[in-house]
Amino acid sequence: MNRALPVVRLRVPTDEDAVAWHRVFDHPDVMEFHGGKSADLSVYEELTARQRKHDAELGFCLWTMLDAEDRVIGFTGAQPWPREWGPKGEIEIGWRLGREHWGRGYVTAAAQMTLERVRATGVGSVVAMVNARNTRSIAVTQRLGMHLAETFTSPESDLLGYCYRLELRQT
Repeated sequence: MNRALPVVRLRVPTDEDAVAWHRVFDHPDVMEFHGGKSADLSVYEELTARQRKHDAELGFCLWTMLDAEDRVIGFTGAQPWPREWGPKGEIEIGWRLGREHWGRGYVTAAAQMTLERVRATGVGSVVAMVNARNTRSIAVTQRLGMHLAETFTSPESDLLGYCYRLELRQT
């Protein structure tokens, strides 16, 4: 089924977006692969502040995702892989979407915008780290043309995961 992707807009996260992210992601289905329970507001306050710094220094970050009515529905974007294991030194793309917005194409549309923005900064390739049971995110990586590059076990959760990769340089 080839349907048109929805209207989505990305912006650098604001202080107020920390509250919006906290509200939008407060659902067990959304947090299933992110610790299983809602994060404290302070987690999103730190995350949005870090993303503003990434945007200023790198030209990309995890952007706030807005729908056609400018409602905050999630985030998508890119940032340096933040852990000491996995694809150290690489740029990871990622996304998280409020439960009520699933299945409408928002993540795919926003992730495609992310790839264009990251490519424009000169980044040569990106990775997406995905829990092996997260079939929705795996489907997004496939729609983006990413390929499975590595299988890993997270030392933090002891769960199986996949590292998908996409070359951004034009040949």
